[in-house]
Amino acid sequence: MVPLYTAQQMRELDRKTIEGLKLPGVVLMEHAGHKSALIIREELGQEIETVAVVCGKGNNGGDGYVIARWLMHWGYHVDVFSIAKPSELKGDAKINSSVFRKLYPKNFRGVKSGDELFRLIHGYDLIVDALLGTGLNSAARGLAAEAIEAINDADVGSVFSVDIPSGLSSDTGAVIGPAVKADITATYGGLKRAHFVYPAKEYVGKVFLVDIGIPPKIEAESSPTCFLVEEEDAAKHFRKRPAMAHKGTFGHLAIICGSPGKTGAGIMAGESALKVGAGLVTLFVPKSLNSVYESQTLEVMSYPLEDEDGFLTSEGFDQLQGELKNKTALAIGPGLGQHPKTLELLKKIIDTAEIPMVIDADGINLSAKNPSILKNRKAPIILTPHPGEFSRLTGLSTKEINTKRLETALEWAKKLDVIIVLKGASTVTATPQGNVYVNSTGNPGMATGGSGDVLTGIIGGLLARGIEPEEAAFTGVYLHGLAGDIAAIETGENALVASDLVYAIPEITMAWERKEWISTASYGIL
Repeated sequence: MVPLYTAQQMRELDRKTIEGLKLPGVVLMEHAGHKSALIIREELGQEIETVAVVCGKGNNGGDGYVIARWLMHWGYHVDVFSIAKPSELKGDAKINSSVFRKLYPKNFRGVKSGDELFRLIHGYDLIVDALLGTGLNSAARGLAAEAIEAINDADVGSVFSVDIPSGLSSDTGAVIGPAVKADITATYGGLKRAHFVYPAKEYVGKVFLVDIGIPPKIEAESSPTCFLVEEEDAAKHFRKRPAMAHKGTFGHLAIICGSPGKTGAGIMAGESALKVGAGLVTLFVPKSLNSVYESQTLEVMSYPLEDEDGFLTSEGFDQLQGELKNKTALAIGPGLGQHPKTLELLKKIIDTAEIPMVIDADGINLSAKNPSILKNRKAPIILTPHPGEFSRLTGLSTKEINTKRLETALEWAKKLDVIIVLKGASTVTATPQGNVYVNSTGNPGMATGGSGDVLTGIIGGLLARGIEPEEAAFTGVYLHGLAGDIAAIETGENALVASDLVYAIPEITMAWERKEWISTASYGIL
């Protein structure tokens, strides 16, 4: 698991390194700029001859001067265009600006407008964006905003951003104004949230983590709360089973599901739970629909409950409560429907259940009608909304949610005292304790009916096995996305359907049993 730092946390790591080791900041800047130039040479070296470095007045600009100097040293033609006067620079940035201008006075030029910059950088093979850094918390204005627009509009081969594309919120992943759209981003010391959280992720391109010399001891003393989940974090829950194990060893998941026209949702959830190792799965379904389930399932069991016109009602609660006594986890929602009497049943289940539960789909839509029912509980709850369901639950617009996915998931996890899995590109898992886990697997082909039901079954199956809710949530999300990636290789994204995810799970878990890794790295390291 890799920390995703805030701008303040990164500044603190830099400060401790500089003060603790008596290491001048200009040395860290030299490491950052030199290694960035190496990345450019390795990734683009055969494709470029001319480079335009666009510098601001902060440390990002200082990094840009170092990059320019090294690329010049290696024989590239480099011109630096600065939106700041040399007299406006301070500290390490001022030092590196001075060095570059002394070495290459004819390759430096100040610019006074975006139009001027656009004309000057037009036609270069590469633009290096060294304008604004990770500390930005409001939209770029004035000449900085104009420079961003000029970079985006210029006819160039590639764009390389220093630390983070200018114009993004490093901490939230929001696009807070005009922002550079990069092909490659080199980030220094530690990964930032915006590198992996949408919508910012669309702007960063390929990410490289540059080691600038922060000692592991100082990194270990930091207290990050946001993490990028990696394959090893999920795989640790899938090892060879003990020789003396039996089906009871791996738990029993109860799934409350089903309504007319939606019987497939619960079946896929149940099959997914078994595929991730749950020992037993029982679907609690409307009595009038039970024959459908019995004809469609083999390993998954079904149990009929009282219903009204095919919708579960509170009349079946006493029967259900008795059956839940020997279950180890609960999943609520796949194909459940939104009948008013089903809401009564949901409230009773949440009030009394003493086993961890995952709630999805219509379980969330019903909860949105009376969110207070989520607080009157005895057991942990995981909610797995997509932005539309989350909008109904919170009253926020989907635009607000998608603009600040990380912030809103965390805010409502704390408000409702539940774990929230906010589905979508780079799914975010947030806990009431303030931890956030960002996912790196998955693809647009998974935007298909039933995909969420598979995730519910995966998380429910992990809960049934006894895995702690926080770990079950982010592990389930990672596995679900990876199953989608494998399925897309076979079917393509356009033809992918939810059942393809179920069939892809064994390939993953079998590899993990052997401690083999499937996914490709989501960032490079230098």
